[in-house]
Amino acid sequence: MSKKILIVDDEEGIRESLKLILSDYYEIILTDGGDQALEVLSHTNDIGIVLLDIKMRKTHGLDVLKEIKSKHPKVKVIMVTGYKSVETALEATKLGAVGYVVKPFKGQEILETVAKTLI
Repeated sequence: MSKKILIVDDEEGIRESLKLILSDYYEIILTDGGDQALEVLSHTNDIGIVLLDIKMRKTHGLDVLKEIKSKHPKVKVIMVTGYKSVETALEATKLGAVGYVVKPFKGQEILETVAKTLI
């Protein structure tokens, strides 16, 4: 099982927070948008999880999720959002997301969610 995690968020602070929480345990790749994330996925075979922001400036996370699942169906995607919405969570799950984390998140919550997803 891969220990590489791709973090996709247009906020540098969030990317850096996730990197700090996870980098002791996993190899981290950071991107600031959907196009860049898809590019990384097309060139990197062993990414185990994508932590994907739902609301980004250039692309919507659910659109990126659709693309990831169509081109890389084995990659597990956990959605990260500042907006707790049951509808969005259900939509993300229908599209193939395996989890959902709401900002502001706690470090322990992120570690547990990632660990459970990689099992």
